[in-house]
Amino acid sequence: MFQHIQKTMDHAVVLSVTGLTGPAGPAGAQPLLAALHFDIPAGVTALTGDEGTGKTSLLRLLAGDLTAVSGSVSVAPDDVFWVDLQGAEHDQTTVQACWDALRTRYPRWNEALLQDLAEALDMTQHRAKRLEMLSTGSRRKVMLIAALASGATVTLLDQPFAALDLKSIRAIQDFLNEAAEHPSRAWIVADYEAPGDVPLASLLHL
Repeated sequence: MFQHIQKTMDHAVVLSVTGLTGPAGPAGAQPLLAALHFDIPAGVTALTGDEGTGKTSLLRLLAGDLTAVSGSVSVAPDDVFWVDLQGAEHDQTTVQACWDALRTRYPRWNEALLQDLAEALDMTQHRAKRLEMLSTGSRRKVMLIAALASGATVTLLDQPFAALDLKSIRAIQDFLNEAAEHPSRAWIVADYEAPGDVPLASLLHL
């Protein structure tokens, strides 16, 4: 059962979802998510749920990466950061080329923050490597660094801590702790459980 708990009333609403249903399933099948209504405030929102409940599908609907059957999302896809670099189509792209391509899509991209995150997550020395040469954890770091540096109004993070080393987990948690106080941007973190030690503006549970 879908639940939405807004933990603070002090943060401005950044994204509103009205009657969102989707994605379309096979003929005759019901959509995975139906008639969702919720607001996302500035700061960090946790999106939790078991395997197969629709966490990734909801993120992709919010990003416009999947087509909704009905309903609306108040933020345009251009203001939402979402990218999945796990597919084979990205294998031949270098780390730096990924970041360069994403930089052109986000006008508030923070290059200085990217440099700091690359150093904190030990990715500086991997810039010239193709993604196929990276471990699962390092490949995830490429996406995370871009996400956090994007400057997007809404940033969608799907299981950001999976396959990361402890040092990198702590660096991402530190960033989210600072992000929790941002007055006009939102980060939605999808995982089985809410991130520990991160102040949440709201909680969505599927």
